[in-house]
Amino acid sequence: MNLAFSQFALVLLAGPNERARNAFARRHFRASEILSPRHCQRRTDDLQAAVALLERIVSRRLQQRRLVVVNAPNLTQAERGVWLRLARRAYAEPVVIVAGANQRDGLPDERDLRKEGFHTAVRLSAQAARTSGLQRLPLPNDRRDLHGPFDIVGDVHGCFDELVELLAKLGYRVDETPTGFDVTPPPGRTLAFVGDLVDRGPRVPDVLRLAMSMSASGTALVVPGNHDDKLMRALMGRKVQVTHGLEVSLEQLAQEPPAFREAVRAYVQSLVSHYLLDDGRLVIAHAGIRESMIGRWPQAARDFTLYGETSSQMDEFGLPVRLNWMAKYHGQALIVYGHTPVAEPVQINHTLNLDTGSVFGGALTALRYPEMTLVSVPAHAVYSQTNRPFMRVEDF
Repeated sequence: MNLAFSQFALVLLAGPNERARNAFARRHFRASEILSPRHCQRRTDDLQAAVALLERIVSRRLQQRRLVVVNAPNLTQAERGVWLRLARRAYAEPVVIVAGANQRDGLPDERDLRKEGFHTAVRLSAQAARTSGLQRLPLPNDRRDLHGPFDIVGDVHGCFDELVELLAKLGYRVDETPTGFDVTPPPGRTLAFVGDLVDRGPRVPDVLRLAMSMSASGTALVVPGNHDDKLMRALMGRKVQVTHGLEVSLEQLAQEPPAFREAVRAYVQSLVSHYLLDDGRLVIAHAGIRESMIGRWPQAARDFTLYGETSSQMDEFGLPVRLNWMAKYHGQALIVYGHTPVAEPVQINHTLNLDTGSVFGGALTALRYPEMTLVSVPAHAVYSQTNRPFMRVEDF
């Protein structure tokens, strides 16, 4: 059996079979990565104090972006919950491996461990623990090796004609094929979408076909927006409110073959929450991202990158009040995002909002990076009415 999980993770090596746990740890991890209550008991005879010390050491190592292995029985859900909370706080993948598992070990099965919150949960017999392989996977959102140059496009929302016009202005050639679109970028350049490909606009399926074909050819990067995520859940049969333009997407997709709808569902589900690019100098995230989340385990940051930071209060338009996370951002990476329609691109600290509201009659805007030049095309029509006026820099 071969195990695989993120190279940035908190691995809980659990189970009462200490010999199996120790053997598994020695085979797959460096000694400097493994911690246990026993290590901390050398500094104090108080077990409770030793566990508290262990938690502090684990937390510190996670903040340093180091993989950490906690080797301990952890027989209760409350004990496992301590490590889950530490992993979530550091945006690390929570992993539990029960080495030497048997029916009498008192630990849940993999399904129940995943319900507790562990992303990866594996139970290994003593034999499997001795023979299994292990692979540490690179984080899919950490693409510091990609240097561009990039053309980053704001929220499209089904505005296909405007997208094609913008791409032509950027030097891309778009050819229609029997199965979609063949897009030829200018030499060396990569397109990037900040999410919200769907809803409200007149040609949602074509926007999806173009983005999906470019992703498949390696000429585009796409992060999901909250509208894309909601469409995915609707296509999965989940219960969602068919509002805010979702009804438009579903009506258009109903005219498409079932195989295409399934391909859309799988495609959106495959998208990672954000990308860290260009040696850490550039981040793309739909609604923004906290500095502490950047380049870490993508699923932990997903809600923030989809919805941004909101309060529990509603504004005068009946929508959640969006908080200005960008005012608190002081990182070195440029964060390019969308989500909140603005009258013109808004730069606050080292962040840039590109959602200039094409679907609401504004414009579709792209940032050429690293040139830091903006290219826009005006909307061809007002396809949807906005409940909230476009924001300006003074509104933030």
